[in-house]
Amino acid sequence: MSFLKRLFGPKPVIAKSRYITIEDVKSAPFTKKTVGSGYSMRPDVYYIVASVELGNTTTKCILTATNLNTSRSYLLDKTVKMTRDIREPKKDEKVFGSTVWGVELTKESVSEMVKNTILESVKKAKIDIDKDLDFVVRSTGVTAGFASPEEVGQLIISLANGCLEAGIPPRKMAPALSIDNLPERLQEFSLLEKVVFDGAVVSVIPPTGKEVVANEMEGELVTAGIKLGAKWTNIDFRNPCISLDFGTTLAGRIVNNQEPYARTIGNFCGLAGAVSDALIRGTEKVDQRGGAALDLYRKDILKNADWKKAQLNAQRVHELIDIGKVPENRSRFGTVPVDPEAAYETGTTLIGCDVGENGDKLDELTILGHEIFEEDGMNTLFATLDHVSALIVKRLIDEAFDEGVVEDGSILGVTGRAGITGRKPQLIMEHTNGRLKDCIFVSDALAMGAAIMARCMNSIGTPHIPIGGRQGGPCILGPRRKIQKKKDDKWID
Repeated sequence: MSFLKRLFGPKPVIAKSRYITIEDVKSAPFTKKTVGSGYSMRPDVYYIVASVELGNTTTKCILTATNLNTSRSYLLDKTVKMTRDIREPKKDEKVFGSTVWGVELTKESVSEMVKNTILESVKKAKIDIDKDLDFVVRSTGVTAGFASPEEVGQLIISLANGCLEAGIPPRKMAPALSIDNLPERLQEFSLLEKVVFDGAVVSVIPPTGKEVVANEMEGELVTAGIKLGAKWTNIDFRNPCISLDFGTTLAGRIVNNQEPYARTIGNFCGLAGAVSDALIRGTEKVDQRGGAALDLYRKDILKNADWKKAQLNAQRVHELIDIGKVPENRSRFGTVPVDPEAAYETGTTLIGCDVGENGDKLDELTILGHEIFEEDGMNTLFATLDHVSALIVKRLIDEAFDEGVVEDGSILGVTGRAGITGRKPQLIMEHTNGRLKDCIFVSDALAMGAAIMARCMNSIGTPHIPIGGRQGGPCILGPRRKIQKKKDDKWID
């Protein structure tokens, strides 16, 4: 390590989203340059995916365009709405659930919100749903506040209805049955005739058996998205790795380095951005039901902050935060439905973050946020949020090491509004430096994960630029084909 790195610590590697226009996608027929090989004459082909996300705080439609020659993904548009703005239920509508913050949801109101968000996004991006859009992936973190599988089912139906009402055909929400079902321009990139989608996303299989945590799909998507976002950097974020998504709720995975498919040996769950949101409500400058730190954040918010006082404040906050292995007798942790018994039976360790028990001390955080705001001001309060998030990461990683589920050479990837804004990356690096091989911060990893999920479901790969497999290793296409051939032979016998 250089003298400057020893003195100031390593500089965070941040993969920020890069934008492209649909005009650029259609008018640039060739990859301008490939590393180490000069100019390429292979025509560029872009795979356009919509990530439709319904979260506890925000609802998004993010349109990505992935260059299948380079495996680099760009944003065409990012439309963000506040979930609290979902209209109130009408008299004849049935409420099937609510967000963590108590915003009531009906099938009709959710569908309407999703439809409007999609239509606004495609309009801003100037894309044609029929001609330009290739696939849509739906995801939600709102299930953290739900009580039953029936409620989750209603939400999934509502998301699908919203997409259909926006004019998205069903065929763009389900994997192709054969290569002939794909647009002609994509067929040469699809490996459907060689391998089929077997549930593994970028060489990682989910925990087997029952679903062990309600937002399992979020963990899967962000892990894949960080792998894709890392292609903009010099970090090889492949297995073994650790992912952390700091949305309102916490999601993420600990992945080992088995080949060709790695196992998910750890899952993160509980509260994340909700901690910052509860503190910010103490300022009384945001909505007391759905207000978020996002409402008050601006680029100069940390100017003149007292960082020493912020660090002391964060320690007070953490006295209310419970981080550890989820006990077997819990059905929820940090409000998120969990099944620790099923997790531990399959060798998956659940590590959670809570405020009290199932968020019952969030109100105390709001009171503490009011005290900090009154004594130290808004700037130092936001600096406190940075220290709070960094300490959450430290304690989560400490717990993972204590449980023995972090493999040598693991790289940490962080995404989400409460994990990559402000000075959080620098502070997180200070806490994790020396414990892990490397660390990367990726914006919009959930949307990037949707782009990868869509490719995996249709076996659209780039073997020359592998995203799955081990760090430094080759593409796992060959071993995958052998595994699937053995299964086919066994079935025939």
